[in-house]
Amino acid sequence: MELRRTITGIVNFYVDGFRHMTWGRTLWIVILVKLVIIFVLLRIFFFPNYIATHRGTMRKSDFVRKQVLKEAPPPQRTPGLGQ
Repeated sequence: MELRRTITGIVNFYVDGFRHMTWGRTLWIVILVKLVIIFVLLRIFFFPNYIATHRGTMRKSDFVRKQVLKEAPPPQRTPGLGQ
């Protein structure tokens, strides 16, 4: 019963706070506009779909598998270290 009263108090605190905001609504609008700019516009213009442009006729899954499992170059031995 105590947990329920605590949760209800917290919810009422936030609901009452949002209800009586003056500058807060404007700030939330600014925050949402910035998030749209960051996650939508930047993705469109600065993060192209690499898989679609480089896979050719391969299926996406085959292209990704080929890129992930691409053989790594053999390690270079540095003379004088640990020998």
